[in-house]
Amino acid sequence: MKVWFKQMGAGLRVLLVFTVLLGVVYPLGVWAVSRIPGLEARAEGSVVTVDGKAVGSSLIGIDPVPADPARDPYFHTRPSATGDPSTSGGSNLGGFSDKLVQQVQERKATIAQREGVSPDAVPADAVTASGSGVDPTISVAYAELQVPRVARVTGLPEAQVLELVRQHTTGYGIGVPGVNVLELNLAVAAAEAH
Repeated sequence: MKVWFKQMGAGLRVLLVFTVLLGVVYPLGVWAVSRIPGLEARAEGSVVTVDGKAVGSSLIGIDPVPADPARDPYFHTRPSATGDPSTSGGSNLGGFSDKLVQQVQERKATIAQREGVSPDAVPADAVTASGSGVDPTISVAYAELQVPRVARVTGLPEAQVLELVRQHTTGYGIGVPGVNVLELNLAVAAAEAH
């Protein structure tokens, strides 16, 4: 019986120590690290604000939905494998999957129609979902494909919209240029308002 009480006491002490360490000290440590200058914005979700209102995150790409699809003024992100912007994830379909090939062909036809180009002109990142499904960046080729439509709908000169694409072109992976869609759409909206 004495041994049992001794073991129970040791177990309770271990439980108390790990509860304090993992339930109090560790979360406070993570919170303190997130307050380090330079990390704070990422820890808070890299929220982008306009006029004091949150309009999105520079790290999460949500495909904008136009009020009138016939007058679509937005640059679009890569497709989501889930088809639902509230969830993320890849499709887990392989290159030999008939379902994946069909999805890619359907996306290609839809984008080609929206942009008024041949399906052969649609870049690969426009029709293939990213691993997370919420990639905020598209290739320069996909952004440039959308320039004529955005210029036509917004009334901005095509050269000005193309210049906005160039101004918002940054790194996309390792050494590959890309364009953050949210930041580009905000720049287009600001240019359109002036």
